[in-house]
Amino acid sequence: MTGDPLLDVRDLHVEFQTERGIVQAVDGLSYEIYEGETYGVVGESGAGKSVSALSIIRLIESPGRITDGEIRYRGRDLLALSGEELRQLRGNEIAMIFQDPMTALNPVYTIGTQIIETIQEHRDVSGTEARERTIQLLGDVGIPDPAKRIDEYPHQFSGGMRQRALIAMALSCDPNLIIADEPTTALDVTIQAQILELLDELQAEYDLSVQLITHDMGVIAEMCDRVAVMYAGKKVEEGPIEELYHSPRHPYTVGLLKAIPRLDDPRERLSTIPGRMPDLVTTPSGCSFRDRCPHAIEACAEEEPPLVSVEASDGDHQSACIRIDEIDFERETALDMGPTATEHDVSGEALLGVSNLRKYFDPESQSWWDRLIGDRQYVHAVEDVSFSIRRGETLGLVGESGCGKTTLGQTVTRLYEPDEGTILFAGDDLTGMGRRELKDARADLQVIFQDPFSSLNPRRTVKDIIGRPLEIHDNVGSEEEKRERVAALLMDVGLEESHMNRYPHEFSGGQKQRIGIARALAVEPDFIVADEPVSALDVSVQAKIINLLMDLQAEYGLTYLFIAHDLNVVQHISDRIGVMYLGEIVELGTVEQVFSPPYHPYTEVLLSAITQPDPRSVTDRIVPDGEPPSPIDPPSGCRFHTRCPYAMPVCESTIPESIEQEHGHTIGCHLFDEKMVDGETDVASILADQGAVVTDRTAGEQEFPTDSDD
Repeated sequence: MTGDPLLDVRDLHVEFQTERGIVQAVDGLSYEIYEGETYGVVGESGAGKSVSALSIIRLIESPGRITDGEIRYRGRDLLALSGEELRQLRGNEIAMIFQDPMTALNPVYTIGTQIIETIQEHRDVSGTEARERTIQLLGDVGIPDPAKRIDEYPHQFSGGMRQRALIAMALSCDPNLIIADEPTTALDVTIQAQILELLDELQAEYDLSVQLITHDMGVIAEMCDRVAVMYAGKKVEEGPIEELYHSPRHPYTVGLLKAIPRLDDPRERLSTIPGRMPDLVTTPSGCSFRDRCPHAIEACAEEEPPLVSVEASDGDHQSACIRIDEIDFERETALDMGPTATEHDVSGEALLGVSNLRKYFDPESQSWWDRLIGDRQYVHAVEDVSFSIRRGETLGLVGESGCGKTTLGQTVTRLYEPDEGTILFAGDDLTGMGRRELKDARADLQVIFQDPFSSLNPRRTVKDIIGRPLEIHDNVGSEEEKRERVAALLMDVGLEESHMNRYPHEFSGGQKQRIGIARALAVEPDFIVADEPVSALDVSVQAKIINLLMDLQAEYGLTYLFIAHDLNVVQHISDRIGVMYLGEIVELGTVEQVFSPPYHPYTEVLLSAITQPDPRSVTDRIVPDGEPPSPIDPPSGCRFHTRCPYAMPVCESTIPESIEQEHGHTIGCHLFDEKMVDGETDVASILADQGAVVTDRTAGEQEFPTDSDD
């Protein structure tokens, strides 16, 4: 890069005083951000990404403190600013978009009040002028009817709209630099696509520089000009985005890239990074990555490797590895680092069969008066869903938040009572069972919950947590037998026998999820609902859990209903996939049938929204308008017609029938009506009339097959 940097960070050190000692959260970090640039920072949780960003605007609170280094913005030393000078800097010059809008926004004030307050804090304007500016900003970030919604509270906004409001607040005083800390982490893939597109447009419109912090390598690949890879508080690699992704020169970067599931390698075993990030209280000498590095030698423990320029990079590409000239990085990047995926057997026998299942809820907002006079409304969480899962099979379930995935998973296990429909498990009707029968059946039906932090009792030891199902179902006799069974389960999920007397808070997120898996396996079930089991985990930990689930399936003949919003993950582990939208399954088929190419318009939208960890593969997106409608009052006809790029008049009035196209591939869309199945009309011609182009995300653009393409 040429010219003077907008932001120049030099040898930054940040530490936190804890009961265990001093945590060196940021250790000698240096980087620059230039005018108009998007600079990415990536790494696992605990790498120091967010702490380094908060240091720029001096938001590090006690017991943390900046102990050394320089932070210069347009030549000004930010660490020497007074409180008043710092207040003027924040918002006016540098603004921040925080990860969680629910905690960043005050729930007792309206969205408008909070943005207006920010404007008046930094600008000498009247309340009327600030309100007009706020309405304009809300419109700029894509919030519909901003003049009305300015007076609504955060809880009245969806997750995506709250994030848009935070972006509006960050833009309110025309800053030059925006620090975006995991701005899309908690969002669905479609809403993430909208936010990324919005940030890209606003950067050009407002002439912004952006520092983008994330653990998502796909987001970095799509958005950034340059990227820094952080590990254990240090920068281990930095370079132009395309060069770093296609010619990485640090083993940690290679490991991160290879751990990502991709659309073109379903059910292949994922590469993993062994071990975990070191304890930053007792940081090891030498290279901090050496204990996890497949190329470590004795010299790696002797001294900390300096950042050196990669040959033929003009100094823009740097790596902190003493073996940079010895490791064949081209070979490492090209080859799979893990063994071939474990085979699993799928029988023709249906273990689970669901027919016409419905589940409704009373909305929390419904008043007692509405209930009294009979004007009742319901949340249509699951609406007339039918499917089956064969023994030994994994059925993946994808869709946006609120589409009914989790409700469906908990209803088929009778954690929720169905309102209508039939659930057959191993030939027995679960819907007609009483409590005693259901208790016996549940030994074969277990759940791995999404959040390992809240699904484990913090007051119980691991032995008690895993052993509890054994006690409920009378699967063990003596205490010693229970201990032996728990020890065996811990070994099965990659933990140690010595872990059984510890408490949940003593484990990492990935280890907690392994404990949850061990608990689900305790009573030797046939069927497991895995509800977003990797969504809260770093990509390196995610890869280990996916491999573990596949290994356990092969070893024990398990059947999974695997629920997730990450299509890369779902296609990787699944044999078949169901796509849900507003309580309905709109498409169901094998991975190849559903994804290569996508047929249902909603499936196409979901695939289009995926970010790929390759800056060369960025394609034009089909970004749907807005967010899913309320399940309390779903649209008439096809529920997707309000957001569908190919909607026809019939879609507004008539519910599409799910029609089997071939070999169990069903699609609920008017583009695939009876005429097409009968051969009277081919799909390609109707799509041509609608101006539709369908893209195979793994092989480029394709036309829909006609009936003559058998």
